[in-house]
Amino acid sequence: MKKISLIAILLSFAFVGCQSGKDLFNGEDLEGWKIHGTEKWYVEDGLLISESGPDKAYGYLATKENYKDFELNLEFKQEADGNSGVFIRSEIEGTKIAGWQVEVAPPNLHTGGIYESYGRGWLIKPTPEKEDVLNYGEWNKLKIRVKDNQVTSWLNGVEMVDFSDEKIGAANGKIALQIHDGGGIKVYWRNIKLKQI
Repeated sequence: MKKISLIAILLSFAFVGCQSGKDLFNGEDLEGWKIHGTEKWYVEDGLLISESGPDKAYGYLATKENYKDFELNLEFKQEADGNSGVFIRSEIEGTKIAGWQVEVAPPNLHTGGIYESYGRGWLIKPTPEKEDVLNYGEWNKLKIRVKDNQVTSWLNGVEMVDFSDEKIGAANGKIALQIHDGGGIKVYWRNIKLKQI
């Protein structure tokens, strides 16, 4: 009986561990990530910071591993222009990225929508009444669920878009954070957690 109870306890711990997923950002350095481009990515006071560099170009911080089906939770805070994004199932060569971006942008520029870079452009935008969900200049919670053909995004607990696409469903690749070109951009990130599904 004791042996069965011990096994049950161990299995429950394993289940909880699977449910909570893993930290993609350790709060100390960029271990597990790769910088693409010349823009600035650094860690300060436990936060991951993306900032425009002198080239004022596009930049990406991508996971070294590929992730296909997952639930990603993170928090972001924007300063200055604050134009960024979270890419899913993406491949990067230099600073040219093939994949899909869940938008992180200034007010009324469709945070939570899905954009295909170097392809079809905007695939879906949040409805206009959802633009006010963004707390610009404050911490925001973004949740992205990717399963087969389906991508769903939530901002601060509000579902922003729910989109199905065969091209996305066929892909696999990196998760990447973006800094937009143009200069003057600064975005803070924290609590980047991923659960594979």
